[in-house]
Amino acid sequence: MGRGGHVRPYPVCPSETDNRSYLKVRPRMPDVFHRRAAMTANPLQLTGHIAGAFVAPNGEEIPVIDPSTGRMVAVLHETSRDEVHRAVVAARSAFERGPWGRATVAERQRALMGIHDAILDHAEELAELETLNTGIPLAQTANIHVARAAQNFRFFSEFINQQEGDVYTQENGYMSLVTYDPIGVCALIGPWNMPLGLTAMKIAGALAFGNTCVVKPSEMTPLTLCRLFQILDERNILPEGVLNLVNGRGAVTGDALSSHPDIDMVSFTGGTETGARILSALARGIKGGAMELGGKSASIVYDDCDLERAVDGAMLGSFMNNGQMCLAGSRLFVHRGIADAFIEKFTERTRSLIVGDPFERTTEVGPMINTGQLERMEHYVASGLKESATLLAGGRRHGGFDAGYYFEPTVMTAPGNDLAICQEEIFAPFATFQIFDEEDEAISLANDSRFGLVGYVWTNNLERAMRNSARLQTGTVLVNTPIMRDLRTGFGGVRQSGLGREGAKGSRAMFTEMKSTVIALKPPALPKMGMTGAGENA
Repeated sequence: MGRGGHVRPYPVCPSETDNRSYLKVRPRMPDVFHRRAAMTANPLQLTGHIAGAFVAPNGEEIPVIDPSTGRMVAVLHETSRDEVHRAVVAARSAFERGPWGRATVAERQRALMGIHDAILDHAEELAELETLNTGIPLAQTANIHVARAAQNFRFFSEFINQQEGDVYTQENGYMSLVTYDPIGVCALIGPWNMPLGLTAMKIAGALAFGNTCVVKPSEMTPLTLCRLFQILDERNILPEGVLNLVNGRGAVTGDALSSHPDIDMVSFTGGTETGARILSALARGIKGGAMELGGKSASIVYDDCDLERAVDGAMLGSFMNNGQMCLAGSRLFVHRGIADAFIEKFTERTRSLIVGDPFERTTEVGPMINTGQLERMEHYVASGLKESATLLAGGRRHGGFDAGYYFEPTVMTAPGNDLAICQEEIFAPFATFQIFDEEDEAISLANDSRFGLVGYVWTNNLERAMRNSARLQTGTVLVNTPIMRDLRTGFGGVRQSGLGREGAKGSRAMFTEMKSTVIALKPPALPKMGMTGAGENA
């Protein structure tokens, strides 16, 4: 789809977008490697952007690392608590006294499409930065991450033009109107694993409904969002103070932002433990928050499925994005009737995955984000073996690289669902297998988790698919498809996978306050309290 096309559900699965991608970026490889070397030699200096201007470099210096080499490519200057306060004050002023608070739908649409166009005009650069900072293969950052970021703004620009309000008439001469007012100043805290696309979803939704924002990217992967703020600053798309950027660690900048008394809501994507701390701070101020947290999603494979398609989908669900995604379908439950064939094919394909430099066109899996994730993988492999799991593929650091954080994609079979590798989010290219005999058993295994983000079902029986959808305790169920995102629907989790939904009406609920207005048209006479006879008229 090009820029002028019709908005459609946005697929984020490469196997389903080869002929329909929102954009395709194919940077020339020598240029990419040259630019990466230049950044390593002369690291970027990254600062916040508050009230329409960039902040002078100060505060704690945080190294930003290229996970494919382990080398520093930028220095992130942490935003102080005083600067966080200044950013919130700027957003509050822009909301209550600036032109944005009075902007029409058409004016907000123009701003959203201005950001959309800015992203596409810099798509190649943003994709390179995303790959440089996350280690995710360039084919995915170009055709999925950057595409998703741009599409978010186009989608909401059209969605707000189609909004409906509710009107209720009453027989006694009254009319009630339901409208949706912007909630105010929003703190938007993004993740490290898909920083541009997922944070852009928050920004687009918040701006679409008339709010102002303070954005904090992950301190590990700030490159694309910092660059996007530079691009928007150059184009002067938004009034001063509407969109502000603060940088730093969660325990410092993130805490100062989420606990600030003048923040009206927090939208956070990240770990469950961090989300719980943010919710605790919000509860003290009786404020709302939307949390998209951890996941340990199950993929149920029935014996009547299209076996080849199910293997394709399970591979994507387990290893795309280097396996570092909250909706990874890494818990695979396979019917005994096809278990041997399915597990053999999946394991063979896993061993054949091309692990390599994320800037190489052929790479399918890149490095982990940092040393900590490598050690986490090693810990869970050891834990699985200790608890009698069987290692089928991977299980160790990749020996083919002199630098970087590479680990072999890993597959294990588990003797039970209580193992740590089956219950805890690993956030890595790590899949587990268990075998089931009956449908009830599969549902029970899938629901045996503290998480509830996504459930995957592979079957050619539509009735069974609908039964599974009704019984799986997740925010989303995907049938016969890997990762497919339709922005018209809400995305989010149940249990410890989060609160609230993003997308269309879910974002409206997140970023607005519902208001009821009751109007007396031709009402009956009112009782006259304080006058003689009031009781008779009551």
